[in-house]
Amino acid sequence: MQRRIEIRAADGHMFEAWRADPSGAAKGGVVVLHAVYGLTDHIGDVCARWAQAGYAAVAPALYDRRGRGVVHSYSRAGADAGIASYEALTQAEIFADVSACADAVRSAGRVAISGFCTGGTWAWRAAASLPFDAQVNFYGSHVPAHLDLPQPLPTIMHYGDSDPIMPMDKIQSIAARHPDVEICIYPSAGHAFCNPEQATYDASAAEEAWRRSFAFLERHFGR
Repeated sequence: MQRRIEIRAADGHMFEAWRADPSGAAKGGVVVLHAVYGLTDHIGDVCARWAQAGYAAVAPALYDRRGRGVVHSYSRAGADAGIASYEALTQAEIFADVSACADAVRSAGRVAISGFCTGGTWAWRAAASLPFDAQVNFYGSHVPAHLDLPQPLPTIMHYGDSDPIMPMDKIQSIAARHPDVEICIYPSAGHAFCNPEQATYDASAAEEAWRRSFAFLERHFGR
């Protein structure tokens, strides 16, 4: 079961986070970065799902840097506000919180970075710079702007072929630049297809994405 905790970053900033732990011995850890809407209940459910699969999972409230408890609505206005919230943060601030979360689950073993939408973009950026062991990326929305970043980690990415934010030509640009990245395409799925709180939720695609994600970490963490 997921729960709210507090974590202190290296610069002294205290922030909230969702955390969930497996009932038995952990197979590893996962740090989950939220989409533009903030640390929603959905992200808590994501942590719980990782825990059910055997991983210690933690997700930082990145917007706590600018105000406690900031969560935006699932709407165009909410998305715009979320974009502004993310843009108000520096890379140093985000990486400090991400690193603190990684430290919080490091005792579980190898640690993966994961993220949704803009959080997926930040997972991509963190994978290039921070000491993670794998990346599980759900429809990272601005990854093509960061194709020059090295991706030294085993990486799996999930995209719907009907995503208006990440059309197929952009997805193909990732594959062309980073051929070692495993990119999974879901027919007729749009953006945020893994989130049951949003209208674009696609249960079949979501279940397949989770199945592939668990199998991916089993392959790379089970060695």
